[in-house]
Amino acid sequence: MILPAEKKKILVAVTGASGMLFLQSFTELLRAAGKAVTVHGICSPSGEKVLRHELGLGTDELQGFSTWFRSDDFAAAPSSGSSGYDAMVILPCTMGTLGAIAAGLSQNLIHRAADVMLKERKKLVLAVRETPLNRSHLKNMLAVDEAGGIIFPPMPAYYLKPKNLEEAALTYCWRLADHIGIRVDNRRRWEGDEIT
Repeated sequence: MILPAEKKKILVAVTGASGMLFLQSFTELLRAAGKAVTVHGICSPSGEKVLRHELGLGTDELQGFSTWFRSDDFAAAPSSGSSGYDAMVILPCTMGTLGAIAAGLSQNLIHRAADVMLKERKKLVLAVRETPLNRSHLKNMLAVDEAGGIIFPPMPAYYLKPKNLEEAALTYCWRLADHIGIRVDNRRRWEGDEIT
């Protein structure tokens, strides 16, 4: 028997790097996808602090998440390969989280879930946030890439001429959504010499 295609199941992890504006924009895109996408979240304690500092929000105020898991709950669904996530996005991703994933450590549920995505050959996307980068950062990025992860720094598309920070963040989130197979209506694209 062939089952019909099911909706996408996405896991979004939040760590304590700066860049929560990108997270807010991305979660709004996922919410706009409606019933086509189920979104679960994990937020580290540092992620909660930065989210509160940069946006004045708690995780319960981010739209579109059906479930939030505690980062210390190793019995939660994302710790198992049978949980059936199609993709995991870590947005924003600290260098400490990158390093733990590169080394195969599972110090919290975010690390463990990332390890599960790699072993199951599912999409793992890390929106790493740091500048400048030292040699350890670069080696860890290469190690994650070699393990099958995707390094996807939050870099807006300025050729789309965003008018403010929110529009700049949105251009990045369009690319991120494309990358994990989420269709976004009214998404602007570069088409040769013009933008459509």
